[in-house]
Amino acid sequence: MKAVCSDAGASVIACGFAQVKLGIVSNSTQDLLVAPLFIAGLRRGVWLNICLADFDQAWQESQSVNSKLCQFGPDFILINQDYRGYPFANGGVSQAKSDVRSSLDFITQVADGFLANAGVPCIVQNLALPPANLLGNFDIRHHTALSATILAFNQQLAERLSDSPHYLLDVFSEAAHLGGTQWFDQRSWLSSRIALSEEGTLFYCERVAALVGAIKGKSRKCLVLDLDNTLWGGVIGDDGLYGIAIQPGTPRGEAHLRLQQLALELKQAGIILAVCSKNDEKNALEAFQVHPDMLLKETDIAVFVANWQDKPTNLQFIATTLNIGIDALVFVDDNPAEREIVRKMLPDVAVPEMGRDPSTYADILMRANYFESLSQTEDDLHRADQYRANAARSKLQNNATDMQEYLRSLEMVARVEPFLSSNIVRVTQLVNKTNQFNLTTKRYTQDQIERMAANVDMLTLSVRLADRFGDNGLVSVVICHKQPMQLEIDSWLMSCRVIKRDLEHWICDYLVEHAITSGINQIIARYLPTEKNVLVENLLPELGFCWDEQLQVWSLDTRHYQFHRPPISKLEAS
Repeated sequence: MKAVCSDAGASVIACGFAQVKLGIVSNSTQDLLVAPLFIAGLRRGVWLNICLADFDQAWQESQSVNSKLCQFGPDFILINQDYRGYPFANGGVSQAKSDVRSSLDFITQVADGFLANAGVPCIVQNLALPPANLLGNFDIRHHTALSATILAFNQQLAERLSDSPHYLLDVFSEAAHLGGTQWFDQRSWLSSRIALSEEGTLFYCERVAALVGAIKGKSRKCLVLDLDNTLWGGVIGDDGLYGIAIQPGTPRGEAHLRLQQLALELKQAGIILAVCSKNDEKNALEAFQVHPDMLLKETDIAVFVANWQDKPTNLQFIATTLNIGIDALVFVDDNPAEREIVRKMLPDVAVPEMGRDPSTYADILMRANYFESLSQTEDDLHRADQYRANAARSKLQNNATDMQEYLRSLEMVARVEPFLSSNIVRVTQLVNKTNQFNLTTKRYTQDQIERMAANVDMLTLSVRLADRFGDNGLVSVVICHKQPMQLEIDSWLMSCRVIKRDLEHWICDYLVEHAITSGINQIIARYLPTEKNVLVENLLPELGFCWDEQLQVWSLDTRHYQFHRPPISKLEAS
């Protein structure tokens, strides 16, 4: 068994790394993949323990609970199957369509075999196009040519995986960016069955690490943008409102507009946008409010900071205002000195090296793949607006003299639902991304969560919260094991967007009412500390739980519970 193992245990967790056991099975030699993949994982906040199956043993490994990878006890299995491991790569032109079907059947049976025997989902990669051209321009239309066959395979693979617990690794797009001749290494394949070039290996490892990081909740949430010579060309304080370069039809202007367009698309996909600029606020805002060529508007920015303070201080303010971790930020600035001081003062902030050419800024940001996403829900599409509304709530709170009066003024309404097909994707997101308000920080796949929802011995709750500023969406998840006289909280987590709104007290009241109605006298819970969930270390005693020394759990007697009754109304689920 070849593996990169860590005995660091708790120290790794304490440093903020998510520990992941990753099994890899492939029809190519993978030994040279281990080290760069491990390093790529570190960059994504993931400590990878990697186990390689023997060469070209995908089927055998997947079909037995006693196989090497199944016995390894992985969290995920990467099926790294090169196109040369499929029938359509070996001629047989007349059989191309049937070869695609049989290849799809093979790879889905392997993935489902691992799901059954190892109990974990797989990461299944699609295929890169090799630098092959049989019939010139006709290849792409000739359904039996290799390029057309691979495109058909990729499309159908995506369709098959869309309704499964498995994850799709998009190798095709990564290789297309680099180019087939740079991605593959034919000499190494012939001599050692190494499929990728050195450069292709590095890009491949980054793509795998980004996906694993996203599964473990390590994707970034917020793009913070500098202004002068970043969002526009020039310095607005010196060049004036109409002297900055963002004019369509000019190379310099369109270079900066391209970055604005990317930022706008990220915002529409749910990424929070913020501004951090050394500037006069009035001048900076005027560009967003008045300039006709600006694609980004003031309403697109959740937190707008333009002053003369140092940028590390302002970035910390932005994170605090949004109530997100500093490690959720990506900071884009054209100035190398500003980038360097942020890296030194705030090493958890992602700071891409932008260079001097603004025409490359959008590409550099996209290639870094900071915002890897596993799915997209209705809540995601409104997340940026929700954070902007949250900033408005914070401003109102800062001006309030009485906390309870502030909470009452929000006119909050909560709605509780079980896990349903309509919310299961968002529930999975919260379970795997939430760090600060999370009692146990247990992570579950969507398939596991669906099984919990169907289990009559479990109580699954999702909580939505709205107020006069807007709908916050699905913001809290509670998972409990039910016993005749006891309710055990397995997981309780809440989005940072609604912290300090007394929603935790409302949820606790709801759980107690449910327990009393069900004839349950005791609710038990555990707090499993991590580097990031210090926020809830005192939550259970604050809610009325008492420490049970014998059972080593926090316990609440529902018969003597004092209800909190925060100013939150209940909306019955439809």
